[in-house]
Amino acid sequence: MSRPLLFLDVDGLLNPYAAQPERRPHGYTTLRVPRTGGSPEPGRELSRHRRPLRVWLNPAHGPGLLGLGFELCWATTWMADANRWIAPVLGLPQLPFVDFGDALLQERPDGVHWKTAALVEYAAGRPFAWVDDEQSGPDEAYVTAHHPAPALLHHVNPRVGLGDGDLGVLAAFAREVALPEPEQRQFPALQAPLT
Repeated sequence: MSRPLLFLDVDGLLNPYAAQPERRPHGYTTLRVPRTGGSPEPGRELSRHRRPLRVWLNPAHGPGLLGLGFELCWATTWMADANRWIAPVLGLPQLPFVDFGDALLQERPDGVHWKTAALVEYAAGRPFAWVDDEQSGPDEAYVTAHHPAPALLHHVNPRVGLGDGDLGVLAAFAREVALPEPEQRQFPALQAPLT
């Protein structure tokens, strides 16, 4: 079977950043990621100059995502850094990622999310699901108009993050759109003519 793509966001989906610290969901671990950019003041380390980014991750998400029937791909501002920081905690292999290039965080006047066009281009006509906390109606319309294959844009609440219900919706979509591999043509055995 040919597997559809699953575009994964990190913040809001795997990292429920909007949850209250005292209400962090059960099963999550806290990861502290050093912030990049900027220069420390002379004689001071960068870690004291800028506080690390707090990321909550649930190691159970990795096996859950791997079992859905998708080809996984990062679709996040973390881009390649998702393989460095996020994948190991979740038990995921190194995944391809969408390089958003100049579109990264650039708002569009038509209300379409800055990720949408890049994801449609990356999918190149393959069925895909995109799970994120930022899609809206204009994204659905854009995908419908520009992508010929089935697509699912699934919204996740950033206060809750990815849950069992979300995984169920994704698994159902993957089963629905999975395409059989081109079958090898079977020819009937030739029979010798009866004499």
